[in-house]
Amino acid sequence: MLHSGRVLDPFDRVSEVIFGVLMAMTFIGAMNVATAGSQEVRSVMIAALGCNIAWGLTDGVMYLVGIITERTREQIRPRLRAHDFKGALGIFLLVTVSTFPLVVPFLIMGELGPALKLSRLVAVVMLFLSGWVLARHAGGSTWLAGLAMAAIGAALTGALMALGG
Repeated sequence: MLHSGRVLDPFDRVSEVIFGVLMAMTFIGAMNVATAGSQEVRSVMIAALGCNIAWGLTDGVMYLVGIITERTREQIRPRLRAHDFKGALGIFLLVTVSTFPLVVPFLIMGELGPALKLSRLVAVVMLFLSGWVLARHAGGSTWLAGLAMAAIGAALTGALMALGG
């Protein structure tokens, strides 16, 4: 969790963005089913953002629980420090902010269908970039990792669509 003096290492930061994108994709797909035909673009946007705010909060709290658990196992005084809360806040912000690019199509487009397609495209691009960054951090093939992460996103999007989202 803590590496080279940073609160979150590159893997943790990119992983939180990936989790945020995947969570938003799932929720946007579910909202598409729930609002089918009603053109409730605003409700999709608010619901996706609310979902990721809740998930970011949960994930940040679990980060703190993980720190306390690890310190207890290592028989270190299990207390939280300012650095730990910075990490939790970072997680919350990464998960929450990663929702905005997926929500923007719903703000700029009047119809749910085209906004949903553009949002899915944005999600796949974000996942490609996340894979690219992870591979760069690890010293692996950036294109391969980017394409693999985008393929995972496309597969998940396909599954969402097949399930009605």
